[in-house]
Amino acid sequence: MKIEQIYTGCLAQGAYYIESDGEAAVIDPLREYSPYIKRAAESGAKIKYIFETHFHADFVSGHLDLAAKTGANIVYGPTAAPDYQVHVAEDAEIFSIGKLKIKVLHTPGHTLESSCYLLADETGMDYCIFTGDTLFIGDVGRPDLAQKSDLTQNDLAGMLYDSLHTKIIPLADELIVYPAHGAGSACGKNMSKETFDTLGHQKEVNYALKAATKQQFIEEVTTGILPPPAYFILNVQKNKQGTGGLDNVMSQGLQHFAPKDFEMLANAGEALILDTRPAQLFAKGFIPNSINIGLDGQFAPWVGALIPDLKQAILLVTEPEKEEESVLRLARVGYDNVLGYLRGGIENWQMAEKEVDSIASVSAENFVNIWKNQKTWVIDVRRVGEYEGGHVADAQNVPLDFINENMAAIPKDAPFYLHCAGGYRSMIFASILKSRGFDNFVEIAGGFGAIKKFL
Repeated sequence: MKIEQIYTGCLAQGAYYIESDGEAAVIDPLREYSPYIKRAAESGAKIKYIFETHFHADFVSGHLDLAAKTGANIVYGPTAAPDYQVHVAEDAEIFSIGKLKIKVLHTPGHTLESSCYLLADETGMDYCIFTGDTLFIGDVGRPDLAQKSDLTQNDLAGMLYDSLHTKIIPLADELIVYPAHGAGSACGKNMSKETFDTLGHQKEVNYALKAATKQQFIEEVTTGILPPPAYFILNVQKNKQGTGGLDNVMSQGLQHFAPKDFEMLANAGEALILDTRPAQLFAKGFIPNSINIGLDGQFAPWVGALIPDLKQAILLVTEPEKEEESVLRLARVGYDNVLGYLRGGIENWQMAEKEVDSIASVSAENFVNIWKNQKTWVIDVRRVGEYEGGHVADAQNVPLDFINENMAAIPKDAPFYLHCAGGYRSMIFASILKSRGFDNFVEIAGGFGAIKKFL
């Protein structure tokens, strides 16, 4: 028996590869299908099934490409109705992978089709459960994504309570829980950094599983839920309707353009220039009107939160040899219209004597000295909870998540300083401001983490 968790930090997502006696299954695959095929080929195994725990909102699944390449059957839980051929399983239906058995447990609540997969080992003993977005380590799935006119988040939370108490909690304490996400995902609000645990320990420490009553559970899981990123509903639609092949997306996105041709495409006005370099490299020099979202942070979720149209044409500026990674990570969340990238990167642009902009930056120590000696306007772009946990006195909180809704709160003439926790989000914020004509601010290098050392 082989069970491998394939964890992708950018999306805080866990896919799973399972193998026994020459047969394999994949659970919740990301869009890139090749890692799963490679694992099977190395063992001489055949991928028999692709199990989906639900229609994912935070990434585009790779199940269609993987099925086309391997001949595997795609399996969803009860009530799923995608626009392509799958096996819609019955509750308690059992599938065989070599000497292993996987049992479907329909667990509606996060979504209506949400299902968990209970794996029994070669001896027939329950060994682990793949819980998707039904049960996380430290949390449960948010119950607001499948709301309809006749179905509220409280209704869904009630379903989730019933699912957990009838299907999951009665299982053995030693059962290993393998969820679809960990800390950093917007699919829950209190997820642990741990990516697996025993069910018994979760019964002891998970606030949602400890709720004394159904009403208490509903109140606790629905309190403090932030609005979902705008791209969530669009990814659900893609996963229900099916997507174009990744090979074509990658082929188009990896076209490269000389500075002259890149500039011509950018000036046509339809494409967004997305610069995926680290924040401090971007600050030193970038193509005017480009937006910085670095690969070295929560790249895909921020792209999804800040670029509202999945069909948006995108031109890329990257570090050398980061072009393919940039295109792939965009494709993971459904951005398939990458036109190509700047050949030779920003250095080639500068050598061609093209215009370059920059972001004014100050060290945390120098900022604190200035702040202590004169009144300065400070904008803190962290999330509300972070701000409430400690901030520069009189700083104004304008979270990056809601920059478009809060543009009126940003001064157009008076100078101000800008920071986040460490510099990643503030540079995204700064690049957006620059693209909209703001030039009256200074970004604080190192963010609040550096600032508080000198306060």
